[in-house]
Amino acid sequence: MNWIILIAAGLFEAGFAFCLGKMKTVAGTAWYLWGAGFLISLTLSMLLLAKAAQTLPIGTAYPVWTGIGAVGTVLLGILFLDEPLTAARIGFITLLIASIIGLKIAG
Repeated sequence: MNWIILIAAGLFEAGFAFCLGKMKTVAGTAWYLWGAGFLISLTLSMLLLAKAAQTLPIGTAYPVWTGIGAVGTVLLGILFLDEPLTAARIGFITLLIASIIGLKIAG
């Protein structure tokens, strides 16, 4: 169950990074709405990470959390923020995913 909580925490990490990225492109009321999404996602991500770390080793939980957030943020950037999709980015995302799986297996 704590792995599911940790995955959710990582997804919310990608969510707050995405909101931060959207805040760069808007102004006025939209900026505040994306800012609210950032704060909500940040809070949920941290609370879920803290909950998962109660039973998972922090040396495993933290890198998995940041890895999920990093992969999610790159994918959201490619899909919604017009960031480039290159062979190098795909290769490094694949390497990051393999590292996350390796930590899960080793932990």
